[in-house]
Amino acid sequence: MHLRLLSAALGVATLISSGLAASEPVIVVNHLGDDASARFRFEKVQIPRRLDAGAKATFSLVDGRRDPNGAELSALNDGLLPTEEDQPSANFFFLAGSGGGRIGVDLGAAVEIAAINSYSWHPGGRGPQVYTVYASPGSNAGFAAAPTRPTDPTTCGWVRLAKVDTRAAADSAGGQYGVSLSGANGALGTFRHLLFDIQPTDPSDPFGQTFFSEIDIIDHNAAAEPEPEALAADTGAHRKTIQVEGDVEVIVDTTETPDLTEWADQKLTPMIREWYPKIVAMLPSEGYTAPKRVSINFRKDMQGVAATSGTRVNCAANWFRRELNREAVGAVFHELVHVVQQYGRARRTNPAATRAPGWIVEGIPDYVRWFLYEPQTRGAEISARNLDRARYDASYRISANFINYVVENHDKDLVRKLNAALREGNYTEDLWKQYTNHTVEELEKQWKAWLSARATTPQT
Repeated sequence: MHLRLLSAALGVATLISSGLAASEPVIVVNHLGDDASARFRFEKVQIPRRLDAGAKATFSLVDGRRDPNGAELSALNDGLLPTEEDQPSANFFFLAGSGGGRIGVDLGAAVEIAAINSYSWHPGGRGPQVYTVYASPGSNAGFAAAPTRPTDPTTCGWVRLAKVDTRAAADSAGGQYGVSLSGANGALGTFRHLLFDIQPTDPSDPFGQTFFSEIDIIDHNAAAEPEPEALAADTGAHRKTIQVEGDVEVIVDTTETPDLTEWADQKLTPMIREWYPKIVAMLPSEGYTAPKRVSINFRKDMQGVAATSGTRVNCAANWFRRELNREAVGAVFHELVHVVQQYGRARRTNPAATRAPGWIVEGIPDYVRWFLYEPQTRGAEISARNLDRARYDASYRISANFINYVVENHDKDLVRKLNAALREGNYTEDLWKQYTNHTVEELEKQWKAWLSARATTPQT
């Protein structure tokens, strides 16, 4: 575990007190670097709470735009934490390329605040926190509840409590951060409103927007809350951590759907243990390490089939219940390929990186699934009646069939090469010509001719 403890005295945070605060604020910053399993268990900053004063507060976007790839503002006070280091759907962050923004918090009534704690987690430049926090009782003359930029909040009824900058908190930016702002000799003060003015971690990096996981406001007069079990452990009857070859942990969570636990233990777990390392080996690229912590969550109210965001897989329980003896395991297999692909990583550091075409993004997982994992099912076969509608870029099973044709007839290493180019943001259609001596359109014509001839020949 890599942990550093810093304070205002070390110059990491600049604290500005005011007459409205009961005591001069003090900042503590804890950083957990390469020990992701610690899950926000810091030396000096409390683990996030579920029942803090902020849990029932109203969080509002005062200025700036939420990144649509991230969570809603509710992620900041729901008491829930990300399960892996790069999980956009579990963190709130501002739109890429923006200058950050402002978040308002209305506690509903004046609260004597003991501490304000903020938490973030990302493997790179989106981990550190850079913000200024303001407070107000809301009853003072001239108070404006939602001052937008460039208005200085101190001119309209707010007091500046502290300026936080954790970028000097570690040798590397990535990891988990816990920041605690508290009074040296008592409460911070009695306030109803808080305002967080959040800055990018790197103004030159369009993706330098902090992944905020939680913000807690601790009531000075509230009873101490016991450590919440849901945040304290990964294991349980319906939340299992699977140890996989290569120091990989895969969490399978059926807490919302306990009726699927037995199936997950008996059918899903063996597939994960055997095939996740195989998928990693199939899809390498220079300098790339596949995720070593993955979560698979079964959601009772989710629509559709399954979806992957970073290293988090969400599965629609109702669909899986219908497919337990047919396609359920294969559907999770498809999502595990997405976990390994990580084609969005190039755009996080290079805005000019090319986007991966959707038909290949979905075609490769279905190729690996239908032609390598479960070829006996012939799930990607194209019938004679569907031949006229077959297109190389039709996505999923049809694109998988096309990819398989090119692999079998032109380049056995095609998928490995395409995957590396896609992950590095270097994909262009010219690669098909480079790898096979044919354009993708020429390959499509060959493939369709092969399908047509095959449709008239009995298959064994």
